[in-house]
Amino acid sequence: MGFASGKHALITGGGTGIGAAAARMLAAEGARLSLLGRRREPLDAIAAETRGTAIPCDLTDRAAMEAAFAAARAANGPFDYVILNAGIGDSAPFLRTPRATFDAIIATNLTAVFDGAQLASPDLLDGQDKRLIVIASVAGLQGGAYAAPYVASKHGVIGLVKSLALEFAKTGMTVNAICPSFVATPMVDDSATRISRVTKRSDDESRAALAALNAHGRLITAEEVAASILNLCHPLSGSINGASVAIDGGTSA
Repeated sequence: MGFASGKHALITGGGTGIGAAAARMLAAEGARLSLLGRRREPLDAIAAETRGTAIPCDLTDRAAMEAAFAAARAANGPFDYVILNAGIGDSAPFLRTPRATFDAIIATNLTAVFDGAQLASPDLLDGQDKRLIVIASVAGLQGGAYAAPYVASKHGVIGLVKSLALEFAKTGMTVNAICPSFVATPMVDDSATRISRVTKRSDDESRAALAALNAHGRLITAEEVAASILNLCHPLSGSINGASVAIDGGTSA
């Protein structure tokens, strides 16, 4: 059996992309999985593949999150690993960005992380080798034109991670952020579609333009990000705390 045998991992955004890849890797290591997200169909598919529990949930609704976390505990026991992966993005000139867009991005990318961390902490502070992992972005390490709300949300997430890591440094819980650049996920597909709409490029050309922004000239794979999640969950990673792990082919070097 793997190092995660008998451990309970909760993953938000667990039906697609990075969350689905992490679910597969943790299941292969023996973890029990609770998969949260808005859409039932992809959650059910990954849950069937990994023998996990699918729990549809609006992550911007604190009461809904409380109910979902309670359902996850009832199904699989106390949390050992909590991976807060769900996120949304948008791109537009700052002066044409509606306040509603800013609010929606902050609600999903930052406030839901705050709520998830609070709701998971009673379990994660009880015992050893507990992990809180937040999927941030290289956008949290640097500025970015035409994406001010997204960049602000990711800077906020990294600040939250660093603060929690210090506050709970002497407990059995570590708190870390993973900061990918452009990853081959549905979110990047959406970004490519927006670029195509504005520039009249094809979707393939728009994806290639995004890939070119990564220093090594290709999109990161979801599995590459999931491998770093797996590494942070390992018992030998207990001294990695408050880190912002860049996965970007050297973009932020």
